Amino acid sequence: MKNSDTPAGRFRQARIKDHLVLRSRLIQTIRNFFSVQDFLEVETPLRIPAPAPEIHIDAQGSDGWFLQASPELCMKRLLAASYPRIYQICRCFRRKERGERHLPEFTLLEWYAAGWNYRDMMAHCEEMIGFAARELTGISALNFQGRRIDLESPWDRISVSEAFERFGSISMESALAGDRFDEIMGLEIEPCLGLEKPVFLYDYPARCGALARLKPENPDLSERFELYISGIELCNAFSELIDPIEQRRRFENERRLRARMGKDDYPLSEKFLDALKFMPPAAGNALGLDRLAMLFADVPDIDSVTAFTPEEL
Repeated sequence: MKNSDTPAGRFRQARIKDHLVLRSRLIQTIRNFFSVQDFLEVETPLRIPAPAPEIHIDAQGSDGWFLQASPELCMKRLLAASYPRIYQICRCFRRKERGERHLPEFTLLEWYAAGWNYRDMMAHCEEMIGFAARELTGISALNFQGRRIDLESPWDRISVSEAFERFGSISMESALAGDRFDEIMGLEIEPCLGLEKPVFLYDYPARCGALARLKPENPDLSERFELYISGIELCNAFSELIDPIEQRRRFENERRLRARMGKDDYPLSEKFLDALKFMPPAAGNALGLDRLAMLFADVPDIDSVTAFTPEEL
């Protein structure tokens, strides 16, 4: 029998079946974790009239509306409506994103808790991934591409400014002034993060947190963090901005920056801005489930944990 006559020879999906089974178990484990933590699983629309206008995120149009790049705006409206702990596992869409770690349609885990700040969210994120590892592997560790990642608490925490000092060729301030922040982060800093133990990179420059609360003691910085494991960015989280006037000002600034770069303009979500005045202090986190599945499956690319890639459709 020719190899092409077997399912494994003909269908990529047959060759990655074990990875997809593991992915399913990972998602079920995460649901179990949030259920025990008294989080309510919610569903919000995939198709929305106005996405958050962020300079580096290009929304996918849908007959005059947009496919969500994140469920953030609707989930925050639920917080404003007195839902204190919520989470969602959903499909999200972003144009111009394709690579070993990027898909234009991907799966996001997003959760919010009223009364928390970004440091509370760091601890919760650490607890959730550690729980998943113990449930799925029996140990507090991951083996990824020949490297053992220790998941025992506490995980490492490093400020963005310190990361530039340790791993960057220039300081954070110089990178911002020279419009090289993303370049230095992507090429010099990110590959060095979380190689032996996960690391939370925190306190981003204020201009890098369009929906994040600023630090009261230092308004040049935002209360935002990202988690890195083996050089892979897994999540983006922050203490939420709940001032509708300031949020409108930041959205308008993002729209001006997008126009300057020749990018599409997006309308403002007036219903979100109106609800924001009722939203309690909270923290939120958006975590890429496809990338987390990559780590658990010990595969170097996102396609290996994805049933159908765009090119196969």
